[in-house]
Amino acid sequence: MMLGSDVSGLSATSAAAAAQGLSIVVPVYNEAAGLAALHERLIGLAKTLRGRYRLACEVVYVDDGSADATLSIARSLKADALDVQVVSLSRNFGKEAALMAGLDHARRGAVLFMDGDGQHSPDLVEKLVSHWIDDGYDVVYTAKAHRDNESFLRRQAVHGFYALINWGARQKIPEDAGDFRLLSPRAAAALKQLPERNRFFKGLATWIGFRQIRVDYEPAPRAHGVTTFSPGRLIGLSIEGLTSFSVAPLRFASLAGVVLATVAFLFGLSILWETWTTGKSVPGYPSLVVGLMTIGGVQLIMIGIVGEYIGKILSELKARPIYFVAEHSEKRADGETATSPAERTAAE
Repeated sequence: MMLGSDVSGLSATSAAAAAQGLSIVVPVYNEAAGLAALHERLIGLAKTLRGRYRLACEVVYVDDGSADATLSIARSLKADALDVQVVSLSRNFGKEAALMAGLDHARRGAVLFMDGDGQHSPDLVEKLVSHWIDDGYDVVYTAKAHRDNESFLRRQAVHGFYALINWGARQKIPEDAGDFRLLSPRAAAALKQLPERNRFFKGLATWIGFRQIRVDYEPAPRAHGVTTFSPGRLIGLSIEGLTSFSVAPLRFASLAGVVLATVAFLFGLSILWETWTTGKSVPGYPSLVVGLMTIGGVQLIMIGIVGEYIGKILSELKARPIYFVAEHSEKRADGETATSPAERTAAE
């Protein structure tokens, strides 16, 4: 029985892979104000890529349960120079689920992921495509060139997150890498075969391997509105990423237990030594209370960490779908329009 997956059949030359085209996956959540402007820029990008590489493009907008007019605007976008798919999820499932929905619905070979808030500039995509077609890289990922505009505390928190998640990992996740990245046809096929439901896209896209290259960039200012990622939500996403992709927190808990046991053992030896050398008993109430509080706190932290992993195991065992699609429409650049695969079948 073969326990791995063979994607060597997709390892053709970059030029041959380019003939399969490029799917641009854009998860959107309450992006009505800037979606039309972003689409115009993608049309210009598609024309440029077609002229330079003869690369056919499509864009897959995944509406992740928006509460504004995002879906209606996405439906009205024209298929000029690139095909347009609109995938509307039944509710807000989160960005990771939206990325997976876009990957599942992508019809071209290579897949490019980018945000819908305008911070991932379409002007940089040509450089990513060049690394894929001209240089033969399978994964071209972007990373922030610097964090000079962020607070010292946030920079240290980000550094600590990557240090923890990469602790003992065989495949390191590049620090500051984002979801803005391009996957070749075989890399996209490999990513589709990963079955877990609790997904950490940055980690999975690194874990699959292949030839990867980093491209530094400076995110553009948001085209409109403000970010929905509050500090509390970022902490929650960090915990999700850690427990979904790494066992580092469990290792940290084990190490903390070893350190605490060692300190308690040495403290006990010091009490025995003082009693033996001076004949006096060490007053025990303060040390007893401090010791009990320390041990109790560490135990609660460890129980919480283990509970996070048990919750992930339960989620995987339930095997619920990652997302539900409430509406799916397609527009072809050649003028063909279809509302959904089911309706196309019924029409036939």
